[in-house]
Amino acid sequence: MAVLKLLRAPLKYVQGKDALLKFYDETKELGNSFLFICSNSGYKNCFDKLKKSFEGTDCKMRFEIFGGTSSNGEIEKMRNIVIEDNIEVVVGVGGGSAIDTAKATAYYEKCPVVVIPTVCATDAPCTGLSVIYNDDGTFNSYLFYPRNPEVVIVDTQVIASAPVKFLVAGMGDALGTYFEARACVRTDAPSLENGGISLSAMALCKLCYETLIKCGYQAKLACENELITPALESIVEATTYLSGVGADNGGLAVAHSVYNGFTALPECEYTMHGFLVAFGTIAQLVLENVSKEEIKEVMDFCYSIGLPVTLKELGITDIKRVRIAAEKACIQGETIHNMAGDVTQDQLYHALLAVDLLGKEYLNNNKNQ
Repeated sequence: MAVLKLLRAPLKYVQGKDALLKFYDETKELGNSFLFICSNSGYKNCFDKLKKSFEGTDCKMRFEIFGGTSSNGEIEKMRNIVIEDNIEVVVGVGGGSAIDTAKATAYYEKCPVVVIPTVCATDAPCTGLSVIYNDDGTFNSYLFYPRNPEVVIVDTQVIASAPVKFLVAGMGDALGTYFEARACVRTDAPSLENGGISLSAMALCKLCYETLIKCGYQAKLACENELITPALESIVEATTYLSGVGADNGGLAVAHSVYNGFTALPECEYTMHGFLVAFGTIAQLVLENVSKEEIKEVMDFCYSIGLPVTLKELGITDIKRVRIAAEKACIQGETIHNMAGDVTQDQLYHALLAVDLLGKEYLNNNKNQ
């Protein structure tokens, strides 16, 4: 029997300047007592607007700064607060870890969850899963949920005030969305939600890529100067909604396996997720033997916003160590195996070195112009 096509997304997505001032209006039907699980910066940048949105209501608000990692212990702590305070709605305020902690807490306590991303660095806001860690910070598991968040609210004033590196990393993560989904369609591989890939999902993935190419550079300039422009608004939507819903319903391939592989190298410990995914996207295009025009368009984009095109930019100076990353990226169960004809460790190793050569040539040509 063929895999049924499936499309999942948040029930409501709200975005714009000062969107948090409308928080209560957009969520009041969910309950009357709210637990806000915040990162330090999330609390600092969102508290005043959230407080103001509740003026004149009798709702209960509780703010908690979480420990920094979406760990089992942190989730347990937040669950206890939900029970003790009779919390009806859980809200994640911050980056991926704060959001994942909120999603898990809400899931276990059977509450609706609202997401307020303060950076656009990952796909966490709109997806129906969390990355869970052990209390010592090591990876534990992926936790998949029966539904996506009830509401996602993105205040573009908050995003524009965050360091630009997060927006660039988000664009790097979003860069893989279309190409990985395209590869999954070719092999009838399932999406992250384990369903068939719909036309709607592919349309979102393609629009995500087209928006990055059209607006990425202008959005980066705007963010560097804390300006809210149509280009910035478009990129916030692309990196948050189009990339998140696209990846959820479109599937993963080489780009994210390369990220997982490079995390085995200590020199990449502090390299941002999206930077590694972007490099992995170019490696996927090399493996697919696409036209030089398509690779150039992707490299032009990466160069224009500051995403890496060489191993040195990732912090890797000994190319022999790339073999370790290639080995880890190809272990059983990795999404690289969604590719047509599959990919061996050796093939990936050669593709990663080929990207480095292309990148060096590209940088050299741009330097000489």
